[in-house]
Amino acid sequence: MFHVKHRHFDVVVVGGGHAGTEAVLAAQRVGARAALVTHRFERLGEMSCNPAIGGLGKGHIVREIDALDGLMGRAADHAGIQYRLLNRRKGPAAQGPRLQADRARYRAAVQAVFRQERTQVIEGEVVDLLVRAGAVRGVVLSDGSEIAARAVVLTTGTFLRGVIHIGDQATPAGRAGDPAAARLGARLEALGLPLGRLKTGTPPRLDGRSIDWARVGVQPGDDTPEFLSFLTNQVAARQVSCGITHTSPAVHDLIRRNLERSALFGGHIEGVGPRYCPSIEDKVTRFADKDRHQVFLEPEGLTDFTVYPNGISTSLPAEVQEELVQAMEGLERARILRPGYAIEYDYVDPRALTAALGLKALRNLFLAGQINGTTGYEEAAGQGLVAGLNAATTASGEGEPVIFGREESLIGVMIDDLVTQGVTEPYRMFTSRAEFRLQLRADNADQRLTPLGLRLGCVSVARSRAFEEKMAKLDNARSRAKAIEFTPNEARMRGLEVNQDGARRNVLALFALPNMDRDRIRAAFPDLAAIDAPTLRQLEREAIYAPYLERQRAEVAQLRRDDEMTLPEGLDYAAMPGLSNELRGKLARIQPRTLAQAGRIEGMTPAALTLLLMRARRLREAS
Repeated sequence: MFHVKHRHFDVVVVGGGHAGTEAVLAAQRVGARAALVTHRFERLGEMSCNPAIGGLGKGHIVREIDALDGLMGRAADHAGIQYRLLNRRKGPAAQGPRLQADRARYRAAVQAVFRQERTQVIEGEVVDLLVRAGAVRGVVLSDGSEIAARAVVLTTGTFLRGVIHIGDQATPAGRAGDPAAARLGARLEALGLPLGRLKTGTPPRLDGRSIDWARVGVQPGDDTPEFLSFLTNQVAARQVSCGITHTSPAVHDLIRRNLERSALFGGHIEGVGPRYCPSIEDKVTRFADKDRHQVFLEPEGLTDFTVYPNGISTSLPAEVQEELVQAMEGLERARILRPGYAIEYDYVDPRALTAALGLKALRNLFLAGQINGTTGYEEAAGQGLVAGLNAATTASGEGEPVIFGREESLIGVMIDDLVTQGVTEPYRMFTSRAEFRLQLRADNADQRLTPLGLRLGCVSVARSRAFEEKMAKLDNARSRAKAIEFTPNEARMRGLEVNQDGARRNVLALFALPNMDRDRIRAAFPDLAAIDAPTLRQLEREAIYAPYLERQRAEVAQLRRDDEMTLPEGLDYAAMPGLSNELRGKLARIQPRTLAQAGRIEGMTPAALTLLLMRARRLREAS
């Protein structure tokens, strides 16, 4: 597996994190001869931060990756030791499937797929890119060897000139135990890529055997798990509970007294951190009115005693971290196995990318993951899949780029946000970012994207068959539900209360009524008894959103009309009268593909959009 059989590939992916694994496998699924370059094969599938996959918005992305036959959902379900559907009391569009994972099982699942697929893995460090005539032609390893490629995907995570900070100690590293990619970072800067600095952090790891579990709260998983992969039908591992404790006024006082010793507050870090996953120092400073914060004690595995205290990410000195931890209830005797730390690293301004995640100024080079300013396993994996597909398309020289629209996926929303607006802090996906979120639900990701995967040729025969069977069941159930009609009196006779307006209804309309659960409906109409529970549940979700989706479809149609209005490449915005200097600069930097994308640029006005539309029409008429 580690022997380099070839020195020329269609696609070379750099980095073996979540973005890199999805990228190389996606390229391989559509027929590209692909290779992954990473420091060590044994670190493939490493969960570098928290031992969890999914969540609000993030769970949607995992389902979308899975719908296109990506790996993350299947590997997560193999490793899942606790399942929780977040926002269960809200509607399906706001719900997010999430699981706690056994790190070792997740890593093993990823590595097993690489062995089964016979994916070429090269152990080494990429230190340079082969560039000729404005295009990337391959990579150079630290030993001086060259690997040629028609397209290259960089998924460097936090490794680009990464520096770990604990108190006033700074150590170059990509993550704990791995070296930073210093030479590659310098090379990207020399190539003129627009670089910036971001930071993220991690909490100390605790020895679970030293925690007084009787004195902390318990957070069990759901009785009925919501799997992350559409192909999963049963739990693969023993299920466990998480613990819950809290910080306290004493903990907060301790942090305030030591703020100057924190790497962030002591002025040692210049990178901006994630707003939605702040350090405990940030929380105590920004939310001074709160006297406690929740801390979730997340087991890292079934055979691993390590516990991840989610909620106290920190860069305080190690001795302060120990005092901080032991000031919390149930952790008075807790031992720290590894101190928490902050890490800052280089990223590339994603506005330098196309919607296919390729660099505008350097052909054949694609970027995915934290190098684009995002945070999170799921966001990285989604970008990796898109970059891998487009790198394979570029390598083949055939076909159009694979562009994911805002109206069809949260992956599309994320990428459009990145390439249009850029980032000022690590980007995290939320369903609220999607204007069409009622139709971009986690439950229907396969219905939205598996047909696309089939057209692209990136979906396996097994998934294709499973999808066809599911859709046949759903179509049959939908037809049955529509065929059964009744009056309000007939419904009452069956034990169902509906509006006594005399109108005839069908069973499908019942699912959308409040306080009308599917089990009561199935009990009232024996003809529905043959429909299995998952299909009936999906039918219910469709019915709930049916009245709203018609209006949203009209909005999607308008967006598509705007997207069809493409803007000429190389449009001279500087010479366009009527635009502010600020908009001229943004338009020149972003080079929007369509009128719709231009409309999403921060500060864009209706008047400026009209000017763009008129200029685009005149240029077309002139040509």
